[in-house]
Amino acid sequence: MSRILLLISLFFSAATFAAEDVYTGFFSNKAVSGYDTVSYFEGGPVQGKSDFKTEYQGAEWLFSSQANLDKFLANPEQYAPQYGGYCAWAIAEKDDLAPGDPAYWKIVDGKLYLNYDKSIQGKWEKDVPGFISQGDLNWVKR
Repeated sequence: MSRILLLISLFFSAATFAAEDVYTGFFSNKAVSGYDTVSYFEGGPVQGKSDFKTEYQGAEWLFSSQANLDKFLANPEQYAPQYGGYCAWAIAEKDDLAPGDPAYWKIVDGKLYLNYDKSIQGKWEKDVPGFISQGDLNWVKR
């Protein structure tokens, strides 16, 4: 029994470290839960399609069209969410890697930020510049 627990803990530890740069969840390798990150900059999020995908920073990124995939490939840092898609508030306030939910987002100064849920996004919106400043400092330390 202890061997099984050890193997499970090693598996989850390795998965956690491998996916640390980009949030994908435990049982997926899809960044932003499979949403097309370019679409956030063009009116709002839409689900990506497996026909239009690429790998970036160890995660699979899906897009709704070849045009959006091409835009991402030309400049992934412009379209990838900040803090690897983890919750912007959690990075700033707690220096913690909480999941970002693609439904709770905001573009600030041309950058995409995700938050954990509606309540957390409300907290984040009370001091967006302050949280971004602190989040940037915390993220660089990782």
